[in-house]
Amino acid sequence: MLRIFLAKGLAALAAVSLAAHAGLAGAAPADGAPLKIGIIGTGHIGGTLAKLWVAAGHEVLISSRHPEQLRPLAQSLGPKARVGTPREAALFGDVVLESVPYGALPQLGQDLKAELAGKIVLDTANPYPQRDGDMALEVRRVGTGVASPRYLSGVRLVRAFNAINSDDLAKDAHRAGQPIAIPLAGDDAEALAVAQGLVRDAGFEPVVVGPLARAREFDVGTPVYTRLMTAPQLRQALGLK
Repeated sequence: MLRIFLAKGLAALAAVSLAAHAGLAGAAPADGAPLKIGIIGTGHIGGTLAKLWVAAGHEVLISSRHPEQLRPLAQSLGPKARVGTPREAALFGDVVLESVPYGALPQLGQDLKAELAGKIVLDTANPYPQRDGDMALEVRRVGTGVASPRYLSGVRLVRAFNAINSDDLAKDAHRAGQPIAIPLAGDDAEALAVAQGLVRDAGFEPVVVGPLARAREFDVGTPVYTRLMTAPQLRQALGLK
């Protein structure tokens, strides 16, 4: 199933704008230390983040079972981007972004358990029953912050970039004025700190909602899901200090 979903994700590449955003020139990682980021699922979200993170000075490996189909994207991003398989992306990354349909998570976690063990993994996947089947109903019942660790065991998981549409991710990065907020949830303090830096490097403002159990507060169907809000607005909506 993972192979099917990753193959389908290639079709989304055409929608990823490769033009540079205003304000990206000269951007650098927030803490001054570039990271190696493996991206598993290079569609709308993964492809856009690859562009934003390369512009911020990070190295990325965008992945597919058919890496040659990703070469035009990698070439457009320059020397800090390369292509490979999902396994190579997992091995490459100091941090791994997982951006596949939710129904692919069980197989992904099984196939790459050894390669992902102990790594910081940013999980963008959202459960949709019409696409992912009955398992998505259970995930929605318990919340992604509870369900995702079951499928991606042994990783330092952070829920991130799941509550923003890909079009908004592309057009509102590094916007003038107050940045758009990106909610985060995780149980590992260091992983959350790294995720916050990567959110800033992408041109947004991180808001830590709490541990993984609180990820359900910005899951699909919640009042804040895909709403564009500043950090103060998001904190107020979620009752955060």
